[in-house]
Amino acid sequence: MGAVGIALLVLFIISAVLLIIIVMLQDEQGEGLGGIFGGGSSSAFGSRSGNVLTKFTSVLGIIFILSAFSFAWYNRSVDNSDVLKAAKEKMSEQDASNWWEVPEE
Repeated sequence: MGAVGIALLVLFIISAVLLIIIVMLQDEQGEGLGGIFGGGSSSAFGSRSGNVLTKFTSVLGIIFILSAFSFAWYNRSVDNSDVLKAAKEKMSEQDASNWWEVPEE
């Protein structure tokens, strides 16, 4: 893993920890899903104005998702071989009647 992979991993871990901390710091002013359907606001989905913590949570959530996808894309396998094809080739090498036995080396 190169420097880019390490940087993405560090960004992913920091954003995850900060997201957990920020979510735990927020007060329970909203009623969660119950507030959506029968809330005390005039709009259908509650009040649209948020304080600094809710906006920071949104930004951290976006950073978390983007870093997760970037880290997964960066560490993807470059081998595009077919897993089923490799399994069938392995099975053809072994005796088909004793497929459950581990071959001795």
